Amino acid sequence: MTTPTALFPALLAADWHALAAPVQRVHGAAACMRARGMAEVEGAAHLPARLLRRWLGLPVPGPAQTLEVTIERQGRTETWTRRFATCRMRSQLTGAEDGYLHETLGPVRLHFELRRDGQAIDWRLRGGRLFGLPLPRACFGRVASRSGAEGDRYTFHVETRLPLLGRLVAYRGWLEPVDAR
Repeated sequence: MTTPTALFPALLAADWHALAAPVQRVHGAAACMRARGMAEVEGAAHLPARLLRRWLGLPVPGPAQTLEVTIERQGRTETWTRRFATCRMRSQLTGAEDGYLHETLGPVRLHFELRRDGQAIDWRLRGGRLFGLPLPRACFGRVASRSGAEGDRYTFHVETRLPLLGRLVAYRGWLEPVDAR
């Protein structure tokens, strides 16, 4: 059996094959994939949270937002561009020898351990950096992320709560692939 080279199959190894088909389609090995769906976005309304969301390119709270996601893959590096109703959020995901998924969003780099939970993926935050400098884990608060499936749809739920700021952003919804090459 050959070792998978795409990012998520490589990080999840044997657990990859137990994931739901929609999860495998979105996190699979196509060089480029586009998907469309809907998202509910929530977040604190106070000024510091609004400014931090804008600085990081995070989505603006609002109900029933259309969402388009483009994933461009080169080996074990993926560029995710998410177009919510009112903003564009772009991040780069990579894998490394440490076995973690690293997501870079502006000046922030988060380190996630990926775990299979049934047919879904739980992303567990293990640390991070700001402007390349490591910060104590507590500075990043609580980041919960889950990628799963409901029927033929890929589903997601992401929530970030920061010390002193509260819920920075939480978004959940679904996607359906429309193009994969």
